[in-house]
Amino acid sequence: MTTTSSGGGPDRTTADREIVISRAIGAPRELVFEAFTQVRHLSRWWGPDGFTTTTRSFEFRAGGAWSFVMHGPDGTDYQEWITWTEIVPPERIALVHGESREDPNAFESVLTFEPAGEETRIVMRTVFPSKELRDEAVDKYHAIEGGRQTLRHLAAYVAELTGNETARNETTPREAEG
Repeated sequence: MTTTSSGGGPDRTTADREIVISRAIGAPRELVFEAFTQVRHLSRWWGPDGFTTTTRSFEFRAGGAWSFVMHGPDGTDYQEWITWTEIVPPERIALVHGESREDPNAFESVLTFEPAGEETRIVMRTVFPSKELRDEAVDKYHAIEGGRQTLRHLAAYVAELTGNETARNETTPREAEG
């Protein structure tokens, strides 16, 4: 994933292959983290606007995998595969995401869950194998907006779990770099 230079900042060798999206969510990080650990939660919020998710298999552990299909609003099915490479509850999840376990174009993501008072700031940092694959994800698949929508769905779902009507309706600032 993104490495750190000797100066403590991000290694800019990945900057042209990277997308970073974050959002503050009005719930404790343990609950936000849990929304990623159980398939019953993921199936309720995962994906951009208009998408639904059908899970084929799910094993949340380092080395485990989530095999699923995302159903697009136009009827297109997208075969997806995530392998969890690191899990540090409730702080961090690292994964490899592609169309299958052997996908040569799979990308790496690290999700961090940072406490921020009564909220949790989730940061999704994704690094693609090449600048071209990153640009294709942004231009063809609208990866930045899709990531924003997915985190918005997560925030709304967690608000339902907590009964926090304010969090559900607020428009929390989102940021995307890339």
